[in-house]
Amino acid sequence: MVTRPKRSEVPMELTWDLYDLFPTYQAWETELEAIQQDVHKVTRFKGNLGENAETLDHCLTTFEDFQKRVIRVAVYANLRSNADGTNPINQRDSSRVAKAIALINTELAFIESELLDLPAHTIDLFLQEQRSLQPYLKMLKDVMEKKPYALAPIVEKTIAALSEIHDAPYMIYQRSKSSDLTFDSITDDAGNELPMSAALYEDRYELAAEENTRRKAYKSFVRTLDQYKHTYAAVYATEVTKQVTMAKLRNYSSVTEMLLHPQQVTFEMYENQLQLLQQELAPHMRRFARLKQEKLGLPELHYYDLKAPLDPDFNPVTTYAEATSTILDALTIMGEEYRGITKQAIDNRWVDLADNVGKATGAFCSSPYGVHPYILITWTDTMRGAFVLAHELGHAGHFYLAGKNQSLLNTRPSTYFVEAPSTLNELLLANHLLGNTNDKRMKRWIITQLLGTYYHNFVTHLLEAEFQKNVYQSAETGTPLTANVLSELKRGALKNFWQDTVTFDDGAGLTWMRQPHYYMGLYPYTYSAGLTVSTAVAKQIQEEGQPAVNRWLDVLKSGGTMKPLDLIQKAGVDMSKPDAIKDAVAFVGSLIDQLEESYN
Repeated sequence: MVTRPKRSEVPMELTWDLYDLFPTYQAWETELEAIQQDVHKVTRFKGNLGENAETLDHCLTTFEDFQKRVIRVAVYANLRSNADGTNPINQRDSSRVAKAIALINTELAFIESELLDLPAHTIDLFLQEQRSLQPYLKMLKDVMEKKPYALAPIVEKTIAALSEIHDAPYMIYQRSKSSDLTFDSITDDAGNELPMSAALYEDRYELAAEENTRRKAYKSFVRTLDQYKHTYAAVYATEVTKQVTMAKLRNYSSVTEMLLHPQQVTFEMYENQLQLLQQELAPHMRRFARLKQEKLGLPELHYYDLKAPLDPDFNPVTTYAEATSTILDALTIMGEEYRGITKQAIDNRWVDLADNVGKATGAFCSSPYGVHPYILITWTDTMRGAFVLAHELGHAGHFYLAGKNQSLLNTRPSTYFVEAPSTLNELLLANHLLGNTNDKRMKRWIITQLLGTYYHNFVTHLLEAEFQKNVYQSAETGTPLTANVLSELKRGALKNFWQDTVTFDDGAGLTWMRQPHYYMGLYPYTYSAGLTVSTAVAKQIQEEGQPAVNRWLDVLKSGGTMKPLDLIQKAGVDMSKPDAIKDAVAFVGSLIDQLEESYN
């Protein structure tokens, strides 16, 4: 049997190069100690922020420069931990960073508290008097919006001091998932023994053409989940209890209101995404499920069949080199600067693509300010992997441009927008592939890959959001969040969407344990919001060409200088109304129409 290598056994060229963060581990350790000593450079302004505009400007500039250093230290430890969560040194260093940041945040809590104590007219006066404060305009306005929910300064400082404890549920979940979960190996149809891991299940076996491989991998997957369900339920329940408690302390009407506040999104915008997709997308996806069941010749379509290829005998494989070359070609339409960023990521080891014991599952892009983005994926030689890579490269291009054109505090937009640049890359890749083939079977395959993008963002994350919504409602009414309760809520969300087109066993309910998103606030639904925006922008680029590209690049360079509605409006899309969501759903329906017609 082929076994998964240890991190030390992975070829260097398959890993990311952390040299640009710190040239050596010792250099990182030195800086970890230094930032703890240098926090006084910021705290010397304590008690003086309301004196005059010059003092406030000097404090914010010093704070921003200090935060750049803290981010580098934190990202370095986080990347090492995600590359190998089983390594005891990485585990120790993650704890060291968490403790250091908790202490630093405690010391720096005075900034927001003192700003909240200043009258709004004083802030306005300072902005007029000191032109160099203008880059902090949005940040200052955002702080002012927190006034109704702020607690006494000593309470805010105490909460900041407890940040390591508040972050503990997510840390425990991540460490357990990367270090403790082991899965029984499986055998394929030829009798070959295959290694099994969470990453391999999600990136390979769930997409396998062979029904037996999918079924065996699924059973191995849920068997392990079942062994840990009570522990993970306790961890997640702790996270939810924290959120409910904080919402009450800050006098929000609900957890949902509290979590939407920093996103600067209205409840109506949030509800539009959930309700319209449930109502209007579900019928299209059930039609897709029935088509898949028919073409695969399955008596029943089980939950583990949902990502099976529609044409099992046609599933093009691709090497990493081939995939990256295709992605670069697809992004040519975005111009040389944007394409050049992507080429740097590929050529200069910004991407960690190995599969090794202890590596985090899924994919992400981390973008430390002043350095460059880092991408984690697990490459499995599938074209679906090319879409995942294109997605993360979309994040990289976005934050590289934002960081190049904005100060640190103006880099990150609302999470409501953040998945738009990533999903646009996937759509551009699909459009490129469709435009370069006349083969009917290949076109059908590309459409199914494009549907994979919508499935992931409109279905998987939608159902995560629906589950999350029901979890918060249960918690706020006093329902204990046991493993059985969480599994029933998850299974209920799945059944409500798919109804009788899919057969669900008890294992399907356990899949709430798969995702770390539940520890990130109201993050899951934002994937569908981002894809809604990128669907509209992709259409604009197809129809208008360069003017639409230029608008989009301006949006990416704007970073976090605008609220999400205004930022998206700059791209020519209005998310205050449901029209864009309806258009995106209709586009999904048209893709399924094309699939059905391709068999006639």
